[in-house]
Amino acid sequence: MRGLDKRIRAVLVKDGLVAEDQADKALAAAARDNRSFTEVLVETNCIGERDLLAALALEANVPPIDLDRIRQFDEAALRLLDAETAARCGVVPLSRIDNLVSIAVANPFDVLELDELRQRTGCELRPFVASERAVRAAVARAYRPSRTEIKAFLETVAEPAVEVQAAAPESDELSVRELTEGAADAPVVKLVNLLVAQALQAGASDIHIEPKEKATRIRFRQDGVLHDVLSPPRTMHNAIVSRIKILSGLDIAEHRVPQDGKFQMRVEGRTVDFRVSTLPLVHGEKVVLRILDTSGLSRSLDALGFEPQAREAFRRAIGASHGMLLVTGPTGSGKTTTLYSALQEMQSPEDNIVTVEDPVEYQLDGVNQVPVSAKRGLTFASALRSILRQDPDIVMVGEIRDAETADIAVKAALTGHLVLSTLHTNDAASSITRLVDMGIDPFMVASSVLLVSAQRLLRSLCEQCKRPLDTPLPAERLAEIGLRPEEARGMRLMKAVGCPQCTQGYKGRFAILEALEVDDTIRRMVVEGKSALDLKAYAVQQGMMTLRRTAILHALRGRTSLEEVLRMTQAD
Repeated sequence: MRGLDKRIRAVLVKDGLVAEDQADKALAAAARDNRSFTEVLVETNCIGERDLLAALALEANVPPIDLDRIRQFDEAALRLLDAETAARCGVVPLSRIDNLVSIAVANPFDVLELDELRQRTGCELRPFVASERAVRAAVARAYRPSRTEIKAFLETVAEPAVEVQAAAPESDELSVRELTEGAADAPVVKLVNLLVAQALQAGASDIHIEPKEKATRIRFRQDGVLHDVLSPPRTMHNAIVSRIKILSGLDIAEHRVPQDGKFQMRVEGRTVDFRVSTLPLVHGEKVVLRILDTSGLSRSLDALGFEPQAREAFRRAIGASHGMLLVTGPTGSGKTTTLYSALQEMQSPEDNIVTVEDPVEYQLDGVNQVPVSAKRGLTFASALRSILRQDPDIVMVGEIRDAETADIAVKAALTGHLVLSTLHTNDAASSITRLVDMGIDPFMVASSVLLVSAQRLLRSLCEQCKRPLDTPLPAERLAEIGLRPEEARGMRLMKAVGCPQCTQGYKGRFAILEALEVDDTIRRMVVEGKSALDLKAYAVQQGMMTLRRTAILHALRGRTSLEEVLRMTQAD
């Protein structure tokens, strides 16, 4: 693949579309982060996607195609390749006429791959070139089970639904093909499989299955917001819950107390973990499946997309020999993902990295991960004590929940260990005062903490349908938001519209970071007992960009909307 990337680099440089130094930086970044060279070029604005596509089409003598405009795919063509093969090869079948198959390819130069596909399908191929992003999105659209398909399936289920009986434990690993094609003889099994497959293809982070008086409500959390998917008959609810319990190794006979479990499956060559939680409600048990996809983890801090000032402050902190780094924010704000990405960047054969988590969300190679278990008496505090006797260099504590854990973590940071952890506070400055409020001596807090960052996830506007605001915002409204009129001059604020490619005008999320670096002045202020407001005011004076300020900058760049800025950040 890297050889093909170099060929694409040579084409773009030869045509004068990308400067040599830009191409070399993008090539190095792609190799370092194990990402696509062309995607790195587009993301860093070295070249537009359309210009890239035109250059590749001209060089390979293959016509380009805009896959984003295709809504329906030829079923006869799709049956020639399964979803996993299409995703692995970077292709999507478009149509089939007799023995001629039109196929979109992300890399038109890979002759060996095309020959293999000809042999696999037994057909002649007519290739079209498309961007890697567009091919990936098209594969997801083409192969995912649609809501219409699920609803049509539900209509074939006779009531009352067949209850799932206790069965022998199943394999921890499943595949998408097994999900969508298997278990045709068990309606409830197939329904659960279709729901999981659709959630994966839709990029959902959670599946909520809620019992109501007359129906079951199923919702997906996409880009941080819940959306209704469908409502199966109420008579199916117990069977759906039992099926999920069987998958995750839970007790199907227990309905009165909450239970937690997990299962795992293989999706397009990667492992996806599902964390399952049940909760008794008035009308039955509610089930939430958290989808943990390791492909969402970034290989470096650069790939997280933080502002340069915050990123460099974060990098200085993880480069220290000892001390404490805290990431704060509400549940679901990406704190764990940020810490895992930092750990992956910090990994070295020379260091012993140990984490204590509740639960372990992602399994990282080369990192020793300890799961907390209250039933066995293994708490954050007791696990942390044991970890410190294991000669660690870097310690990650999933969350500082109590004074005992905070005290041990601070002492570890003062005795030559680099400690990473999370807290639940609204902003960076509040985290420092929270530790003091938990009973930690202010002098120890000031001496141990290197950096505190607050994080949020904002929804990205859909590139296909976003539009400029109809009328400019008045100066009073700009001032209320915290935006000076001269800053908004010449910038285009965008709004969400909505199209088949997105969810209510938004597609995907990105992280914003507020990084408070602890210097000597802040240490003195902490020892003197200054408030969080005083600490924040000083940090802003020193150049810290607040969450609201960072979010506004992204709105001015057209990446998100002002409504999303106001929804996710507090005024300064």
